Amino acid sequence: MSTPIVRMTLFKVPDESNIEAALAKYATLKQDALKNNSPYILSVNASKTYSDPRNQGFTICARTIFASIEDMQYYDTECAAHQGIKEALKGKVSQPGGVLMVYMDADKEKLGL
Repeated sequence: MSTPIVRMTLFKVPDESNIEAALAKYATLKQDALKNNSPYILSVNASKTYSDPRNQGFTICARTIFASIEDMQYYDTECAAHQGIKEALKGKVSQPGGVLMVYMDADKEKLGL
C-alpha cells in the first residue's frame, strides 16, 4: 500500500493581482488535475500568507496531498493542470529563491486517510 505524500510549496509573488490569479488556479486544481481521466489529488489548499518578517518574502503557501510518490511525480512531469499553474506564475515569482518545495510522508490518521 502506498504512503500518501504531503507537499508544501511556497512562492514569492510580490504583486497582489498575481497572487489572486495563482490562488484561483489552485482553487480548481483538485478537479482540474486528471490522471487517466480521473482526479488524483487527495487535497489542495493554497492561501496568501500573513505579512510577517519571518516569512522571508513568501506570499503564497500551497499544501497538496497525493496518494503516492508516483502521483506527485506525475504532477511534476505530466499534469496539464500543474503546467497551468506554472504558466500563470511564469515571470511573476521573485528570483532567485522565489519557490521553495518540500514533501514528506503523510500521517494518515491525522489527515483522516
